[in-house]
Amino acid sequence: MEKREAVQAMQVTHGRSIKQGCTALKLARSAYYQVPVDWQVREQAIIEALNQLVDAHPRWGVWKYIERLRALGRPWKHKRIYRVYRQLKLNQPRRMKRRLSRRPCLPDFVLEGPNEVWAAAFMSDALYHGTRVRTFNIMDDFNREVLAIEIDTSLRAERVIRVLERLKTERELPHMIRVDNGPEFLAQVLQDWGKAHRILISYIQPGCPTQNAFIERFNRTYWHEVLNLYQFRSLEEVREITAEWLTTSNEDRPHEALQGAAPWTYHKPTPENSTLQLSA
Repeated sequence: MEKREAVQAMQVTHGRSIKQGCTALKLARSAYYQVPVDWQVREQAIIEALNQLVDAHPRWGVWKYIERLRALGRPWKHKRIYRVYRQLKLNQPRRMKRRLSRRPCLPDFVLEGPNEVWAAAFMSDALYHGTRVRTFNIMDDFNREVLAIEIDTSLRAERVIRVLERLKTERELPHMIRVDNGPEFLAQVLQDWGKAHRILISYIQPGCPTQNAFIERFNRTYWHEVLNLYQFRSLEEVREITAEWLTTSNEDRPHEALQGAAPWTYHKPTPENSTLQLSA
């Protein structure tokens, strides 16, 4: 813009041609004749698409927006979307990596299909007037599908069994459920239920939440995108917003571990008799 104005000034004051002015200022003549367009006008379609995603999912990062736009069939390349994302100043604060001491590697299970290993955990929050709220989260480790989020002011072992019995009517029960050492999971009634259904209730080592890393990672996402994003007035409001978000998480939310697919659209061929295999 400044060089174009300088070339025009040379024409008026010194009688120079456009070619001479562009040569003197090292400005390409194609750039001189090209009409400048504001970037917000040029990228209006991307801006509108990003704003819609940000309004619906304010805690998603840029790559989740890019994967979602690809799933919707938008033709823009990721570099262009990222450039507009930066210009709109939508960047999320970067979480710095903590330096942890070395820990011995523990064996893990190689999952061949869904309903082999489920992971479960509890979370706590409060309504705006201080009433305590607890959530019982359970997910499938194979495709990160969230099977249920039970919400109430108190969740005992009997309530956990009720949720598992409800899931039994909807799908096949797993071979193992991985949990922490909370009192609800240590209750004898839950252990008896697991034995009756031939399900191993696997307890992680105390103080090692990384042994149940998938559900812990989901808990952080649920905290940032729901619990920490709203001020709830009632349990019904928590349940309503959670149910809507849960459907979106299972149907639309891209997962890096699933090659950018959502849990309900991720498919992996499995053998007829899928078994748990131990890998070091």
